[in-house]
Amino acid sequence: MSINLTGSNDEVEATDALARKGNDEDQMGRGSLAMAWYGVASAMFYVYVGAAMALAYGTVNALIGVALTIVVYGVINAILSRYAINNRTTVAQFSRTILGTAGSSIATLIFALIAIYYAVFEGSIVAYAFQTQFGGEMWMWSLIVVLYSTPLIIGGVRRFLDKLNGWLLPIYFFGLIAAVIWAGALYGFSDAWLTHTPEAPIPFALGGPGWLAAFVGYMGVWILMMFTMDYAALGKRKDTRFHQWVSFGPVFYLLAFGFTALVGIFLTFTIPGMEATETGVAGGIVQMMGILGLLIVFASQTRINTANYYLGAANLKAFGERVFRIKMPNIVWVLLSSIVIFLLMLLPIVEYLLLALAWQGVLVTAWVAIALTYVLMSRGQGQEHAAIEDRHYKALNMNGLIAWLVATVVGIVMLQLSQLSPELAGVGSTWGPILTVVTAAGVYAILWKANPARRSALTGASAPTGRH
Repeated sequence: MSINLTGSNDEVEATDALARKGNDEDQMGRGSLAMAWYGVASAMFYVYVGAAMALAYGTVNALIGVALTIVVYGVINAILSRYAINNRTTVAQFSRTILGTAGSSIATLIFALIAIYYAVFEGSIVAYAFQTQFGGEMWMWSLIVVLYSTPLIIGGVRRFLDKLNGWLLPIYFFGLIAAVIWAGALYGFSDAWLTHTPEAPIPFALGGPGWLAAFVGYMGVWILMMFTMDYAALGKRKDTRFHQWVSFGPVFYLLAFGFTALVGIFLTFTIPGMEATETGVAGGIVQMMGILGLLIVFASQTRINTANYYLGAANLKAFGERVFRIKMPNIVWVLLSSIVIFLLMLLPIVEYLLLALAWQGVLVTAWVAIALTYVLMSRGQGQEHAAIEDRHYKALNMNGLIAWLVATVVGIVMLQLSQLSPELAGVGSTWGPILTVVTAAGVYAILWKANPARRSALTGASAPTGRH
């Protein structure tokens, strides 16, 4: 028996209400979803970024910045994951509410491109590690990485990711601990990694204290907030509290940012000649530990890339179906995104990491600020289930689009301050992401009050009112 979710009189409210009454038996169990998501915790990038922050601002400032990051990430993702679980709402679907269907397409495309970019970057690290151990051409190892990564998601995230990441988690976790013990045994244990202070402040940090600059550095990966919504949409409502704390909350970020930062800082200040770059960290581990080091890098990058490949293909599909009305099997979208990933791996894309993070960080942090403001100001009222069809949404929602545009302009202007004067580089880098978030949230909150009819792009239903 089929259920007409739109109701007999085509009311959007009926769609929402009936969808909420459905059970969650087809959703992922808490353990499976947690294991699938924890693959995101194992990027070598996190090991590298902790070391880079310590080198630039000193270990104490870096660790303060990491601690603040864990708290902020934990709080924001607890809020967004609850909304996503309750409504099965992905980024593409939630963006319809705050930006409209056309605006949502832009957000979806940006999300897809960023996920693909990370897949290229993290895959390049594995290829580099293989080349370090065995030699050969990078294009060959890049092809091998894409060929073994693609089948991992063809069966769907629910089927493979939890099992794969469950198998690889102990290799990654205990492998990093082994790397620390190995490095200490070879080169000696000392407190140099804990007491490091920079000889002179670099321009980036001149815009504020070192701990603030370190905190802002982690804002470059606020894309994880968008990752969170797409994964949380697979969860059961009865597991919401567990996911808020363990899967997507502070417990996760203690491992993803806290543990990896400590490992990265120790290894960088212990292994002679090791560079604080992601390829440098991976190469240093492989050179020190040989085949065991290669296994650690393989486990870490394969785990993170299951998320990158899945989200890249899923959002590419959402964009293609919404904008071009292209209907193809999931496997076609997976293969298409994999081909794009391989072609990009042939380019020196790793060299442009910091620039890419800065530019995408502006767009992503603005989106996150608007999404968070919407959820907080609606106060649980008027939440829109993913089952509502696109035809019930307007093409554009000016409240969200104006806030996104204004905040993006502010962020880009701040990034360009270094072009006006080198002395302003630190100000732009440190305060740019913060002002982007404040502007996006502030403008959206003002428009929420001034133009309540545009709080949502949903038609035929009352906009969320909230109790203010």
